[in-house]
Parts: sequence; structure tokens; C-alpha cells
Amino acid sequence: MITLTPLRRRGAATYAVVSLLLFLAASSALTPLYRVYQINWGISSLMLTAIFAVYAGGLLAALLTVGSLSDFLGRRPVIVVSLLIEAAAMLLIATAQAPATLILARFLQGIATGAAAGTLGAMIMDTCKVRGALINSAAPPLGTALGVLCSTVAFMHGPETAPAFFTALFGMCVVLALLALIVAETGARAPGALASLLPKVNVPLPARKLFWATTPVFWAVWALTGFYLSLMPSLLHVTTGSTSPLLGGLAAGVLTLSGAFAILLLHRWPASQIFLIGTCGLIAGAAVSLGGVALHSIPLLMGGTVIGGAGFGTAYFGGLRRVLPMADETDRAALLSAVYTQCYLAFSLPAVAVGLAVPFIGLPLASYLYGAVIILLAAGSLFFSLRQPMMAAQ
Repeated sequence: MITLTPLRRRGAATYAVVSLLLFLAASSALTPLYRVYQINWGISSLMLTAIFAVYAGGLLAALLTVGSLSDFLGRRPVIVVSLLIEAAAMLLIATAQAPATLILARFLQGIATGAAAGTLGAMIMDTCKVRGALINSAAPPLGTALGVLCSTVAFMHGPETAPAFFTALFGMCVVLALLALIVAETGARAPGALASLLPKVNVPLPARKLFWATTPVFWAVWALTGFYLSLMPSLLHVTTGSTSPLLGGLAAGVLTLSGAFAILLLHRWPASQIFLIGTCGLIAGAAVSLGGVALHSIPLLMGGTVIGGAGFGTAYFGGLRRVLPMADETDRAALLSAVYTQCYLAFSLPAVAVGLAVPFIGLPLASYLYGAVIILLAAGSLFFSLRQPMMAAQ
């Protein structure tokens, strides 16, 4: 275990939080442009979903191979390489003129985020013993919200500002890569780096029971988020007839920002209560949102988005706060990588399934089926939680 002075510890914690937010913001920044690209390039819903989902493919490939590498090499080397790959992806997006370029960029972005997510999360746990789980839970919805809301404002009048926007993200990645050279190392080196590259999901034994108990609601939470970030702009176009990127970006931003706000509001409550409240909110939010789609009501849809977003944030935080303390400093990156693996499978696979189904059954019906599955997953998790005492970290 590495001992740091309080100043160096705070510096490393701040650096890890800022870097994690940047990765997550960059991952959602394309959301307002998906519908624009679909119109301008004449691409199908399936191709649109592929551009979205290939990110998750790269991310999962990284999580399964290099997700725990920082437990052996230290945090900084993995962070630097991840930031440089992310910078290359930002340049590709800034200059994209065809779907193939976006697919390559998103794949690289997924690799970079997959390598960095567990590493930066572990760095946060290394330096923030008390609030590490809170920060790791709030970062995904907050970072995603920042990315989608900033890009929505930037692209309000069209995609002309996209090159400058993604070039700015490129510059931020380079600056953070340079700063990593002077940030304190928080992870000790250990033998076994090459063996850790074999594809696997490593859940430490003490955490396994809680890990699998939270899986259904984690799937519901991230399936909902994946839908909002991939197909919600197209669904809003079908529902309202609007081609503006504002509505789609706003819906995704409201979902994730509501999640971050709910986490910060309830983070002092017992983890078991937060988990149950979040699960109920997820069920109610999905149902209300589907009602908004059926009635072509934007206020109802946005109201359901706020409720579902609050459920998303608190259910995720409640589950994560129960699971993360079960790992010590030698297993933190591995456990976080396992959590991210199941979350991003839920983030991508259901959205791909909807993209395949849309040409045959239409987007509205596919959305109803998607929402029903989310409700069933959350209800199953709620039933399980109420039937068994929850081993919550209080």
C-alpha cells in the first residue's frame, strides 16, 4: 500500500475525478448528433445503433483484458495510454465524413474508456476511503449529463461546430495525459501483469454474492441509459416530428442529471433504502415515459425521464455502495472492471436488439417492449430485495 501526504492524496483524487468525468462526457457527446447524421448521411436505425454500440464493444474488450492491469503496473501508465487513445478518437470524430470513421472512432473511444474507467475508479477509492463509492456512483450520470448537455448547446443550430467541439476535447485529453506524469501514483506494482491480460471477469470472492444480487437492477438501469443515448432522439422525432438535436440531447441530459442529483441528495441514507427507492423510481419512470410516448406528450415523457433518472442514479449508487467495500486495494480495479462489464453489456446489447427489431415492428412498438423488459428486471430485483435481508453497507 502506498502512503501519500494529504496534499498529494487530494491532488491525485482531484485528477482522477476530472479525468473520469472527461471520459464519460466524451462518451455521450455524440448523442445530439445521431439524428443529424442519420438524416445527412442517409443511414438506417441499425447503422445508427452500430455506431453507438461499437463503443461498448471496444469498452468491453478493454475491460476484459486490461481492466485490472493497473493493479499490477500502477495507475498512471494505464491512464496516460488511455488518454492518448481517447485523444486520437476525438480527432477522428472531429474530421468524420462517413459512418466508417465514426465506427472506428467510437471503437477506439470504447477501448480508452474501458481501460481508464476501472483504473480511475480505483484511484478514487485509493485516495477517498470514505466517499469513494459515492464519487464512483455519481461520476457516470454526472459525466454523461455534462457531455450530452454541453454538446446539445454547442450543436443547437447544426453540426457545424462539431469539429471545434471535439478538437477541444482532444486538447483536454492531451493536457491530462501530460499532467499524469506529475500526479502521485496510488497503485503499487505487483507481478502478474501479463497473466492479467487474459480475458476474464474477476469478481473477488467476498463481493460475489452482492455482485450477482445487484445484477438485475444494474441491467435495468444501464439498458434505460443506453436507449436514451442511442435511440431516444429518433423516438422523439417519430413522436413529435421535430428534427432538432435539442430534444434528444435534453432528454438524455435530464435523465443523467436527475440521476446525479438524486445520488447527492440521498447519499447519506442507508444503502439498502437507497437501492429500494431507486428501483421503485426506475419502474415508475419507465412506465410514465412510455405513457408519454403513447400519448405524444413531451411533458409526460420528460416527467417520466426525471423520475427514471432519479431511479437510475440511486439504484446504481445503492448497489455500488454495497459492493465496492467488499474489495481491498489489490482488487479494486478488477471489481470495478467487472461492474462496468455488466453495466455496459446492458448499455449496448438491448439497444442493438432494438435497432435490429425497428425495421420489422417500428420504433414505437420496439420502445414499448424495451420499457417492459426494464420494468420486469427492476421489479424482479425489487421482489428479491424485499424477500431477503440486504447485506448493505450502512
